[in-house]
Amino acid sequence: MGLRFAGPSKGIAKRVFGVDCNGVEAAADLTPDARRNNSLSSVGRFLVLGSLAVVVVAISLGFAFNGAWLVLPFAGLGLLVAAMEFRYLERHAGDCDCKTVRGDQVVIKFWDRESVSRFEFNRNWAQVVFREPRGKESGRLTLPSHGNEVEFGIHLTDERRAAVACRMKEHLRIR
Repeated sequence: MGLRFAGPSKGIAKRVFGVDCNGVEAAADLTPDARRNNSLSSVGRFLVLGSLAVVVVAISLGFAFNGAWLVLPFAGLGLLVAAMEFRYLERHAGDCDCKTVRGDQVVIKFWDRESVSRFEFNRNWAQVVFREPRGKESGRLTLPSHGNEVEFGIHLTDERRAAVACRMKEHLRIR
């Protein structure tokens, strides 16, 4: 999850979701990127899946040779599900959100696999709304304006989302 903020610091005294908003950065434009946490590379994912397959096949063959041959279809089904999960992770590894504030315009872009969605708002009407997490439900960071609402930072943790909300609220106020 890379967050890039450009410009000089300007602080506000406020806390959101336990995040201190002092030292909020402001500039002519701000571009935070909210990316997935890809702790494994493509090769790493392939090696983990291959290692898992070797271990599962070895154990299931051991059971099959001892007469419990019904273990083989279930082991194969488990490997199929794991392979589908790893494929999903691989296909969505590059997903990210990007928000840019430049002049009187707020531009939000979403990259989901190969498609790009773009939303533009007038800076004077755009608001930053952060709803803190409740129970098992995670927090939400949205930008509502003129009846449209766009959620940002779905790949971020609640703490990061709160920090981005602080920075965006302050940045939208700065002229």
